[in-house]
Amino acid sequence: MSITSFYFLCFFALVLIVYYTVPLIFKGRGQWVVLLAASVTYYLLAGNGVLILYPVFSSLVTFLLLKALDKTDAENIKKRRLLLGLELLALLGTLIVLKYSRFIHGGSIATPLGLSFYTFILLGYFIEVYNGLAESNKSFLKTSLYGLYFPVMISGPIFQTRVSGEQFFKHHPLDFKNLTFGLQRMLWGFFKELVISERLAVIVNEIYGNDTQYRGAYIMVGTVCFALQLYTNFSGCMDIVIGLSQTFGIILPENFTTPFFAKSISEYWRRWHITLGVWMRENVFYPLLRSSMITGLGKSLKKKLGKKKGKQYTTYVAMLILWFSVGLWHGGEMKYVIGSGLLHWAYIVLGEITLPFFTWLFAKKLGMDMKGKFADGVRVARTFILVCIGDLFFRADSVPHALRMLGESVSVFNPQILFDGSLLGLGLDFIEWGILIVSLLILLFVSIVQYRLQAQGSTKSVRDIIADKNLVIRWMIYIALFFYVILLAEYGPGYSAAEFIYKDF
Repeated sequence: MSITSFYFLCFFALVLIVYYTVPLIFKGRGQWVVLLAASVTYYLLAGNGVLILYPVFSSLVTFLLLKALDKTDAENIKKRRLLLGLELLALLGTLIVLKYSRFIHGGSIATPLGLSFYTFILLGYFIEVYNGLAESNKSFLKTSLYGLYFPVMISGPIFQTRVSGEQFFKHHPLDFKNLTFGLQRMLWGFFKELVISERLAVIVNEIYGNDTQYRGAYIMVGTVCFALQLYTNFSGCMDIVIGLSQTFGIILPENFTTPFFAKSISEYWRRWHITLGVWMRENVFYPLLRSSMITGLGKSLKKKLGKKKGKQYTTYVAMLILWFSVGLWHGGEMKYVIGSGLLHWAYIVLGEITLPFFTWLFAKKLGMDMKGKFADGVRVARTFILVCIGDLFFRADSVPHALRMLGESVSVFNPQILFDGSLLGLGLDFIEWGILIVSLLILLFVSIVQYRLQAQGSTKSVRDIIADKNLVIRWMIYIALFFYVILLAEYGPGYSAAEFIYKDF
């Protein structure tokens, strides 16, 4: 049951009504039970219902091990580490067997919905309690809600229980702002996914599915379209999920903040899939830096290379493990390990190593203002191109396929296809291209407004700006967007209800 389908909207409306009716009957209690029941129901309807046993198993293991951890003295380091090891073994072991069976031995096993997301949420919950950053709850059913909350199971975000977790169990009275802002956010997500992403998918599938026919500039067009498709698909899903949760009074963490305005790869990953980056930093990178292996390597390198370079190269080694883990999280194939992991590690490391040279070249020799708008524009364009190269690996069938397409994108010179009407043969006619371009311009305008608000340090959102307008203008915008989505969403012959790219992660 796709969250962009009519059936899901009916399901959501029913859950919303029950969610706000139950407290009236049970004196302000029971909302979290409604969410748990809805989550179980959604999981059973979303596919192979028996696969719900996996998140239930992970929730049960986490609950039991946390009970044991609560009974263990803080001084008993050995037992505490044993419990942590068992949690890692049970959850990560299940994740590895289910998700990476093809990577390991070529076979494949049916994977439950949201496998990577609920695994990281529950594992993060255990580690937070282990480190004294949060307290464990005493209910298995409440722990299960962390592992089954149905909006998050689709594509995240990976929320931290110490920040977002307690919201699930508090009473949330019906709030007009939460309800309206949540529905507006959902509508914006439908716009991104159904109007933009689905049209981009037609172009991407045509080019990547027939790459022996489409070379040179075609591959560049297809890769740029895929970068935009991936963004509108994933961030559109986040808009729907975050908006849906807000209608329940639950505020989930943001997962995207205008990533294509980033001036470096490091900044890009602070703006893209933010919750995964936070999880990896807190639970992989920082522990690695404190590990005996890395600290021992650091001491050795400092003796040989000096204190500054020794520390720098030690960090690079820890970053290599971090980015390998990020790539592996995306999928059990080398194309993901490279395209979403190691390639970005190489970008960051090479960028830091070559920074003094390029600063000298452009600032001193060429006299460029490195803090000016032109330099910033060059950095943004460079970052986008590097991201697109990684996305090419992500979308290609395999690493050899990606390398061949990458080579053919620069070895075949055919820029004329951008102007001679050839692009009209990629599955979209002139009108469809017009709708796509206008929709992308709308998205760009809203993104620029968001970016400027962030740059000014404002806590306002675009929805706040619209809410400040008079009633007529406000409702003109809402109604226009609603009918824009209804009339121009990609449904009908040749199209099916949208699936999210990160759904099976």
